[in-house]
Amino acid sequence: MADLKSYYKDLLDHYGPQRWWPAETPFEVMVGAILTQNTAWTNVEKAIRNLKSYGLLDPLKLHEIDQDTLALAIRPAGYFNVKAARLKSFMAWFVTRYGGEVERLKQIPAQRLREQLLEVKGIGPETADSILLYALELPTFVADTYTYRLLTRHGLLSEEAGYEDMQEFFEKNLPRDRALFNEFHALIVAVGKEFCRPKARCEQCPLRKRLP
Repeated sequence: MADLKSYYKDLLDHYGPQRWWPAETPFEVMVGAILTQNTAWTNVEKAIRNLKSYGLLDPLKLHEIDQDTLALAIRPAGYFNVKAARLKSFMAWFVTRYGGEVERLKQIPAQRLREQLLEVKGIGPETADSILLYALELPTFVADTYTYRLLTRHGLLSEEAGYEDMQEFFEKNLPRDRALFNEFHALIVAVGKEFCRPKARCEQCPLRKRLP
């Protein structure tokens, strides 16, 4: 079995702490997790700045605003009509069930809360787990395309592996530590963007010595 702590150490030595997720509040993380689907983070930052400048970065206000106006505000994030609909669905769930209060979410057992999030239209496993880990500070590992590339290219999982397989691999082979999961995922994103691209750039990768 691969020593994931060695992978973590190599990445941390190379990149240093990532301090992810960049946001001022847990609610901002939740909004960002939805907006970042299929787009670069720089575009999400522009959309969030718009919401802040319009005084809309608030669960009740986003719940009340009409979808077309919201779509215009988040236009920089791309797929803005789709994402506006997803935000509205999330706000309807968050405000109706929990009054838009983050502290009430934190009182729900993690697995039950994850199941509820996955029932919200437009919220998939990666988005749900990003909310659990980064906004609510619960120890769940977030997997994504970068994770898939790393695991399959290093022979740690087969190419048939799905999201749950990747998540289980990390959660079974690492201490269940929220800070570790947070930092490790952010480091995988960093190496994925720079080296583990669709066309791999292995020569200078900090993990090259671990390739099979």
